[in-house]
Order: sequence, then structure tokens, then C-alpha cells
Amino acid sequence: MKPASLAVRDALGPARVRLHGGPVLAELTHRFGAPARAKLLAGEIRDADGAVVDSNTVLPPGSFIRLYRDLPDEVPVPFEMPVLYQDDDIVVVDKPHFLATMPRGRHVAQTALVRLRCQLGLPELSPAHRLDRLTAGVLLFTTQRALRGRYQTLFARGAVHKTYLARAAVDPAVALPRVVRSRIVKRRGQLQAVCEPGEPNAETLVELISPKGLYRLTPRTGRTHQLRVHMASLGLPIIGDPLYPKVLHEVDDDFSSPLQLLAKRIEFDDPLTGSRREFISRREGIWS
Repeated sequence: MKPASLAVRDALGPARVRLHGGPVLAELTHRFGAPARAKLLAGEIRDADGAVVDSNTVLPPGSFIRLYRDLPDEVPVPFEMPVLYQDDDIVVVDKPHFLATMPRGRHVAQTALVRLRCQLGLPELSPAHRLDRLTAGVLLFTTQRALRGRYQTLFARGAVHKTYLARAAVDPAVALPRVVRSRIVKRRGQLQAVCEPGEPNAETLVELISPKGLYRLTPRTGRTHQLRVHMASLGLPIIGDPLYPKVLHEVDDDFSSPLQLLAKRIEFDDPLTGSRREFISRREGIWS
């Protein structure tokens, strides 16, 4: 019988580490220091087959091990995340600003995924798509790992109609509505995505729907930071954006100036039932 793999703990699955190869204890100690050594000696690390990795384990290059990560100290995000809809297959929430969709970098416990797993007691809950940490609004999760691919595919092939609201300055010289097309590239390790020459891979319909600077943004593709890049390219950066057009220093415990971008609505044909689904953010205030 195959040994049991590591289960979800504290609403988090284990991290996966790719090895250079050789004695695992020596490699982990060299790469990650005493904490990793202690995890191995305590029997807290498993190989790809679920077997316990011990001080005598030797694995070939490219092998993977799994272990629980040490959680960083995080500033709590002081905003609620209402559940808009829940059934046996999906959960839809109204994500607040400043809450990442899922663990990454210094944001682990303070993420929508971890919060929701704890709140609902659903260890297999997974996001079907992502919203930027600074963007608020409608976010869809699947309740079971086996269902995730069906819903992810909808987003990947552009079968989900998404509508955003944004606040920015008004410039009469910018003719609207208009469709903005460009080639957006986001490179690993760089904070900003950039527009480069070449075949467009990003398209957004931009409409001004209030003379006070309320815009409706309808993306027809889903590139990283697409809406923020396109608005900045028009000379109309979204209010509160710390990345576009210039990178500004962020303070972890400053929640006073959220990015004025809201994922207002998503619509799609459910891949399991075929029925039309529509979910709308209930956030008001600046969006009315």
C-alpha cells in the first residue's frame, strides 16, 4: 500500500521542493539550514511516493519532496470577505482589497484561500482563477480538487465574461469608449508588467460611465495586471495603484489607499450543469 502523503494542515498543503540530488539531509541543511534539518529528523518530510524521508535517504536529481512551510509573520488584513454563493461544487466570495488569492511569497495565512478553508472547513478548496492582491471583487473557488480543472478551463479559454469597475482621472483628450490592444509581458522577478512590440495578447474595452471618473473595464483576455497596464497606457492610471505608472513603496499595515479596481461581475455557462451563472459584487461606496 502506498504511504499516506502529507495532509492539509492549518488550511495549507505542504510545499514541494525540487532536489539537486544526493543525500537529502545534507542538501536541505545546505540550502535551508537548521530548520529544514530539524523537520527531516522529526519525520515531517515525505518523498513523491509519500514515504518518510530520513537521514539515510538519497534521491536522484529532479526528485521532489514535500514539507510544511514555516509561516511568516503577517499583518492581518482587517476586512471581511462575504460569501456570495455556495453549493456542493463552488464557493463565490467578495474578496476585499489587500488579500491575496492564494499563498505566495510573504502572503500565506492572509490569503483568501487559507481564510476560506478555515472558515468553511473545506481542505480541498481551490481557486478557479486569481485576482491581484490589491483588486477586490468576485472570486470563484471549487470545493473539490477534482473539479478545479473544469472551471479553470473556462477562464483559460476566455469563456467567462468579466466586468470590472475602476476609478481614475478624466481626460477629455482621451477618446472613449475604445478597445485597447497591446502585447503585455510579465517577467519573473519584476514587479511591473510591460508593453512590448509584437502581436497583441491583451485586449480591454474601456468605457467612461460617470463624469466623475468611474470606468467600466471589460477584459477580453486575462494577462497579469492587464487592466492596470492598459489604463496607465492611456495616461489614466487607476487611483491607488502603487505599480503603474511608477513603483511606489508599500507599507504592510497601511490599508488607507486601496487600489480603486473592483471585479464587479462574472458570467459563464456552468461546465457541470450547463446553466448560466452570474455573480455580482455587493461592494458599494465609491462604486455607485
